[in-house]
Amino acid sequence: MPLHPEIAEFVAGLPAPPEGPLDPAAMRAAEEAQVAPPEKRLPLHAVEDVTARTAAGEVPVRIYTPVEADRHGVLVYFHGGAFFLGSLETHDHVARSLAKETGLKVVSVGYRLAPEAAFPAGLDDCHAAVRWVAEQGEDLGWDGRTLALAGDSSGGNFVAAVAARAHDEGFDRITHQILYYPSLDLDFDTDRYASLRENAVGYGLETAGLKPFNAFYIDSGADPADPLVSPIKRADLTGLPPALIVTAEYDPMRDEGELYGRRLREAGVEATVSRYAGANHGFVQHFSWIPEYHEVFAETRDFLGRH
Repeated sequence: MPLHPEIAEFVAGLPAPPEGPLDPAAMRAAEEAQVAPPEKRLPLHAVEDVTARTAAGEVPVRIYTPVEADRHGVLVYFHGGAFFLGSLETHDHVARSLAKETGLKVVSVGYRLAPEAAFPAGLDDCHAAVRWVAEQGEDLGWDGRTLALAGDSSGGNFVAAVAARAHDEGFDRITHQILYYPSLDLDFDTDRYASLRENAVGYGLETAGLKPFNAFYIDSGADPADPLVSPIKRADLTGLPPALIVTAEYDPMRDEGELYGRRLREAGVEATVSRYAGANHGFVQHFSWIPEYHEVFAETRDFLGRH
């Protein structure tokens, strides 16, 4: 199907990208300016900002409790933003919808960003936050069973990397990994995937923008050949948690996500790949108010229930 008309209207109104180098501070400020005020956000039983004291240092997290209960399963969420954008605020609405639809307690991680924090600072924060949840389970009201990871775009990259790193360390508490249009291959050779050519121009995120957007992360020391930077390059995917990989029809990164799903299945990992027709990169963050795209949260709930 063609690009969804409401998305197409939005994309058509986007200004031309500014000339010259990207300005992280200005781009972050522009994102924060779009955040809805607290009174207009989806209400939940409780939302609390906490400092997680971890092996990586103090990591800010926001804990979303959907309903009052003695125990909950937990979903740890890593926001997207090409490793240099995004925050607890810009993705607050995504975390709220995940908590509401899944019934899980959501712990959203405010990890350190490039370029100010060099690789692997952000990855270390995410990994340490997952360990912190398991260690603080009694105080958090964790049920000791479900410990899922979810992330969008570069946050999906961190989901895959943290799941692999935890597996290698013998930490077996992670039960699910959920990747929304993940960025899994930071080698941006346009011949690697057909979607990099098919969706190169006109859908919001453009192929030509991938390299400069990720340059802050790569220039901070993240080597695209490292499987913790490009998780699709991991040779052995056996033993990883069941995965839900959501892709968008009009996303340059569509094919790398779908290839990762196939490789997981070939390694004996239960993996569901779900492509959303008419959608573009970022639709969970920007267009989940459209009913057919809000379904991604119900699909996430159902996936968690099956595994």
